[in-house]
Amino acid sequence: MDTIRLGRTGLIVNKNGFGALPVQRISKEDGAALLRKAYEQGVNYFDTARAYSDSEEKMGLGLSDVRDQIIIATKTHHFTVEGFWGDLKKSLKMLKTDHIDIYQFHNPDFCPRPGDGTGLYEAMLEAREKGLIRFIGFTNHRIALATEAVESGLYDTLQFPFSYLANEKEIDLVRLCEKKDVGFICMKALAGGLIHRSDAAYAFLNQYPVLPIWGIQRESELAEFISYQQAAPVMDGEMTAYIEKERTELVGDFCRGCGYCQPCPAGIEIENCARTSLMLRRSPTADLVSEEGIAKMMKIRDCLHCNQCASRCPYSLNTPALLEKNLADFEDYLKKMKA
Repeated sequence: MDTIRLGRTGLIVNKNGFGALPVQRISKEDGAALLRKAYEQGVNYFDTARAYSDSEEKMGLGLSDVRDQIIIATKTHHFTVEGFWGDLKKSLKMLKTDHIDIYQFHNPDFCPRPGDGTGLYEAMLEAREKGLIRFIGFTNHRIALATEAVESGLYDTLQFPFSYLANEKEIDLVRLCEKKDVGFICMKALAGGLIHRSDAAYAFLNQYPVLPIWGIQRESELAEFISYQQAAPVMDGEMTAYIEKERTELVGDFCRGCGYCQPCPAGIEIENCARTSLMLRRSPTADLVSEEGIAKMMKIRDCLHCNQCASRCPYSLNTPALLEKNLADFEDYLKKMKA
């Protein structure tokens, strides 16, 4: 079974971390049962967030009686001291626990520090002194902020997107975490659904000292990742060639589907519509070209060009231009279907 030491936390975790964002999409009973099944099959790291609707509640229902045998990470998305304490109190209640192992700032647009005037880092320290949290973490999608957090020496863990589509700067960030003994928690290991072979994703990540947290909402998905505990995929010649082909097709200005561009004042589902060109080549197209799917894409014509989406994109994409390109590609695809 592949395990990793999560930096200076000293925590030893299974490399199949459970990303519990998707369990908010299923019933409480099914969510709790899925989390329990993951634990019973060797998963010991569970990641959630106060912002993930009832995900924490489901985790509490499914795992509270084995609390001392698992590691729980959750996040606060409030950036006032009052909001911080409100989130922490609610998380402890929903998770049915008296402490959180790793408490993380959830994608802030700055790096909280002692004495910065916000009081946020001081609140983290107070929570740790009270025994309510054990370690302090930082999550982000912006490499400059992620690097600042690691360099600061203030954070025990960093959660950041990392997959076989990573560029050199992102690989350097992993190496920096290793040098600074900061645990690297890897989100979006499947690039928001663009990567379809989990074995290739696992084999690539297994080369690095990172903890992937796989977003799971089905037993079939859990079974797929659990199978790698007995026979971990390896980076052989076939796997390397496959990944190189994927990188050639996908690396560049593509939407990762993180959703931080939302809400759109024109009602465009940006995180889906801005990826349609790629999904048409990589996924079943029935839903994309359904009446509902076409209507969603045509909403792009209502774009106000307000650039709110671009200003919020952590990857600095020209989102309006990307939407226009995807609409043009989509319309060409529809014409070819009718021809």
